[in-house]
Amino acid sequence: MINIVYMATPDIAVKSLEELFNNKDINVLAVITQPDRPKGRGNKLTPPPVKVFAIENGIECYQTEKISKDIDLLQKLRNYSPDFFVTFAFGQILSQEVLDIPKYATINLHASLLPKYRGANPIQRCIYNGDTKTGITTMLTVLALDAGDICETQEIDIDENMTDVELKEVICNKAPNLICSTLKGLYSGEIKPKKQDETGVTIASKFTKQDGIIDWTRSACDIHNQVRSMVDFPCAYTMCNGKILKIMETRLTEHKENKSSSTIVNVTKSGIEVCTGNGCILITKVKPESKGIMNAYDFANGAKIKTDMKLGE
Repeated sequence: MINIVYMATPDIAVKSLEELFNNKDINVLAVITQPDRPKGRGNKLTPPPVKVFAIENGIECYQTEKISKDIDLLQKLRNYSPDFFVTFAFGQILSQEVLDIPKYATINLHASLLPKYRGANPIQRCIYNGDTKTGITTMLTVLALDAGDICETQEIDIDENMTDVELKEVICNKAPNLICSTLKGLYSGEIKPKKQDETGVTIASKFTKQDGIIDWTRSACDIHNQVRSMVDFPCAYTMCNGKILKIMETRLTEHKENKSSSTIVNVTKSGIEVCTGNGCILITKVKPESKGIMNAYDFANGAKIKTDMKLGE
């Protein structure tokens, strides 16, 4: 039996916890997660998704702002004497004192094909950059950012319309098997971790709200990638009739126009077609200020959007 402590926080990590909990060869001793946070319009204190699963299934669950500073929790972890720590979107940096506790290692699931996209935002960055392939990696955790030896990887194809939300769901579904395979392979000695190629390192920094501003002089392809990489946060947006308009979905089109960038060239049931610095892009779903997501055509009718109007103003 492989004894582990699972450290994670958001919903993307719940299915992996469920798989580990139900695996006959693995014993989840405890779950460590972030404290409850205010969420939603009412700022209601909300528990992390992994905490909810742990409580519902009778798993010991501890919450801490900073595990490396939590003396009582560190002692409890030593008392568990785990074989492995498993981290997946935990949201905290582990100190060497913490990494030294498990008998074998701390294993992290990272949502990219390392060494590409080390850092906090690999899912969105690969889409923003127009990659057609990404993946997931299990690695040995070290003090340097996502720099540990690689245990296993699995590739994931990205089609031209996949959003960050959709890719997140794919990773959520594929991660459990890879984590379990890695734990068993390391425990048996069948997996021999390999060092990363430092020449291929790239960093995936978080987006800010400023990153969501659409520059219509960029190409249609670049803007399409921007929109689909930011559905979760911060959402790509532009100005329309003096108000912020979030662009939630777009499609590339072969339509060519000689009009200036940001000019609306068509309004049809398919959406709002706009000129960019190179080619045209079709806006299919939007989110106006103080309203929900709607079809772009319905928005255009209500807002009296016409051809030759310009966005970004």
